[in-house]
Amino acid sequence: MKQTSAPWRSAGRTVRGKTRSRNEDAFLDSPQRGCWAVADGMGGHRAGDVASQRVVSSLAELPQGSFDERVEATRRCLRCLDSQFGQALQLPTGAIMGSTVVTLLLEDHRAACIWVGDSRCYLWRGQRLYQLSRDHSLQQQLMDKQQLSLEQAQAHPEARALTRAIGGRQPLSLEVLELSTHPGDVFLLCSDGLYQGLSHGDLGHALNMGMPGQVLDRLFNTVLRGPARDDLTAVVIQP
Repeated sequence: MKQTSAPWRSAGRTVRGKTRSRNEDAFLDSPQRGCWAVADGMGGHRAGDVASQRVVSSLAELPQGSFDERVEATRRCLRCLDSQFGQALQLPTGAIMGSTVVTLLLEDHRAACIWVGDSRCYLWRGQRLYQLSRDHSLQQQLMDKQQLSLEQAQAHPEARALTRAIGGRQPLSLEVLELSTHPGDVFLLCSDGLYQGLSHGDLGHALNMGMPGQVLDRLFNTVLRGPARDDLTAVVIQP
């Protein structure tokens, strides 16, 4: 049987941060399966790189089915990994094996974003940039519950601490956002090491560049001109 080409164009890239000894990010770029993901192993914890790689490899092996079945299979997979991470390795007392993840599933004109942690999904549509995911971080919690401004929340010494993650010692609570795709849409999945080094305008200008590879060039060149202390990873998808 002749294999048909995927109806989506995509590209992914990951680069180790300038002050890191190893890259703890990982990504999945699988247009033939209509599945993409970015995972960020929890920084400072042993086996963060193992955790992120296991997340994306597990997602890559999920069976195909209807769109709704794929969404549910993704949720089951991440819940299973959350349980495994608490038992897979013998870690020192108090240490964790964990990861963030943001996943995008596409089929026909349907899209689903599934995430936990602070890796993000953006949508460029009609010359406007939308952040589809909402960070599971102390910074976002301070903004939501204490009505702090972004600047005030960022000033907190633990602002970037995660409030949810795979393997985070709390019952896993995933978020799922479903939407319809439009002609001209561009999706961006990325780790915090990428978006922390970019303004809203930088992201929008890059996503308006054209082909996924050109978008990645613009994003990475901009971030790498700065400190780039954290690992940076991105996947760009055009339905």
